[in-house]
Amino acid sequence: MALKPTIFRVQVALADSDRGCFETLSLTLAQHPSETRERLLVRLLVFCLNQAPGLSFTRGLSSGDEPDIWRHGDSGELEQWLEVGQPEEARLRKACGRARQVGVYAFGAGATTWWQQQGPAICRLPRLAVWQFDWREVTAAAAGLQRTARLSLSVVGGVLYLDNGDAACSLEPRELYRAD
Repeated sequence: MALKPTIFRVQVALADSDRGCFETLSLTLAQHPSETRERLLVRLLVFCLNQAPGLSFTRGLSSGDEPDIWRHGDSGELEQWLEVGQPEEARLRKACGRARQVGVYAFGAGATTWWQQQGPAICRLPRLAVWQFDWREVTAAAAGLQRTARLSLSVVGGVLYLDNGDAACSLEPRELYRAD
């Protein structure tokens, strides 16, 4: 019998002063059995950083043809494709052909090596931006994530300040590449 996902219900008080986005989000995330808590946290943060009407989580790890998060326009066109992790150049090339805007949020102990190996090819792609989260910051933040949570997330000057009521931490994703 297949393992079922673990469901997380998270309320986020989002105050993104960099984008002028101030909202309260009620999110339900399904953690795939093979997904780590750190990856789940990064998916949540990426969703908040890109909050816009029409943004939604996809089947993620359960589907090879979909990103982790995407946004469709009113007429159904794919506006935004957001990947979490360390995707290969071929996957990103396909995404750049389908979506108007593609974003990658790399994290993990091997993210720097991934960028050294894949970066030169990735940097030739249009409509793409790549960021990297520091692995130590992600593990510290993920330690405080509960299945039912109320979080406060403030974004100021590119720094994310995350507070769960018991503990607070900061994360600073570093931009690696942005297509002109």
